[in-house]
Amino acid sequence: MKNAGICLIMAFIVAFFACKEYPERNKASMKTRNNLYFHDRELLENHIEILELKKGESALIIVPAWQGRVMTSTCEGDNGLSFGWINHELISSGNKLKHMNPYGGEERLWLGPEGGQYALFFKTGDPFEYEYWQTPPVMDTESFEPEGRTDTKALFSKKGKLTNYSGTVFDFRITRIIHLLDPGEIEALANAGLTDVQAVAYKSDNIIENTGTNSWTKDKGLPSIWMLGMFKPSPSAVVLIPVIEGKIDEYGPVVNDNYFGSIPGDRLKIKDNIIYFKADGKERGKIGIPPMRSKGIMGSYDPENKALTLLLTDIPDQGSVFVNSAWKFQDEPYSGDALNSYNDGPLDDGSVMGPFYELETSSPALSLRPGEKYKHSQTTIHLRGQEEQLDAICEKVFGISLENIKTIFQY
Repeated sequence: MKNAGICLIMAFIVAFFACKEYPERNKASMKTRNNLYFHDRELLENHIEILELKKGESALIIVPAWQGRVMTSTCEGDNGLSFGWINHELISSGNKLKHMNPYGGEERLWLGPEGGQYALFFKTGDPFEYEYWQTPPVMDTESFEPEGRTDTKALFSKKGKLTNYSGTVFDFRITRIIHLLDPGEIEALANAGLTDVQAVAYKSDNIIENTGTNSWTKDKGLPSIWMLGMFKPSPSAVVLIPVIEGKIDEYGPVVNDNYFGSIPGDRLKIKDNIIYFKADGKERGKIGIPPMRSKGIMGSYDPENKALTLLLTDIPDQGSVFVNSAWKFQDEPYSGDALNSYNDGPLDDGSVMGPFYELETSSPALSLRPGEKYKHSQTTIHLRGQEEQLDAICEKVFGISLENIKTIFQY
């Protein structure tokens, strides 16, 4: 009886401490679960119709109702890391917001410019202030129609009409084709072998056609295709963008960092013609790369998850001009950037939309005649593995080691 009593007491002590420790363990497991692909898919399936492309352990989720945007992807099956940032709270609420619905997603299609005398996000005569800023429904709440699909490819289309700040009307048709790539295609694009590396990659072709009766001309404002991707930040994640060396008066500034105020040196660095930008979701800031500086590639590295992301896009033709989205009347409305990256963080009132970070690409300003089309393509590649394997890929693609990225903000 004495031994039975001791055993009972010991069992009680073990259970007591296990219960005390359980909340922390549960909290950690939920944090891990929230980063997994199946968790994001379950949330989306419960609230919206999805379309999934899949090949082996690689998969991605598209929502036709949200402009055929890619919400997230994985390279490790259902229990793999989910790369796209998804706004669980907004989607679960079923609410629709006034100015924009930030559902998230790692690749969505917008049209620029956002601000200025040729703005698509402000009505004629309105001040360039947040109260009057409005994302057009064709880029926010209207669906793109599915036109066909296979296990690895999906096609969507949408007819639309927009009027810019100066009163110019644009009639157009957008065609969007998303293609999940196979390992051989990924190896060719990354110019590296994928031994012992998990990979998922997809290419999107985004085509706009002038379906109106008038040509689109610079003096009345031109639209552009604007691709934006939201990704999950981490404390040590860094965006990296190689740039072309050259004189400022010929190539423009190496980087524009004045979108929301100048970015301090402990968050933005330039070394050996590579721009490094913190992607931790802790401080709001945005950078842009002028078209003459663009090499058509950007990416990020997340040491915490051993995840290397590459984003490849069209290199602009010599002399191409890009729309300027600044919220003001502009002296140079075609002096915009070809590549952008945004890091989310608290607003003045302490609220945070995400947090997330963004990788963005834009087409040139589009002077299209009636019936003429333009295609803007980009490819997103996510790689996970041991740092030794990822380091070899990083060296080939960017010419730097992962150690360079991990330590860049320590000096």
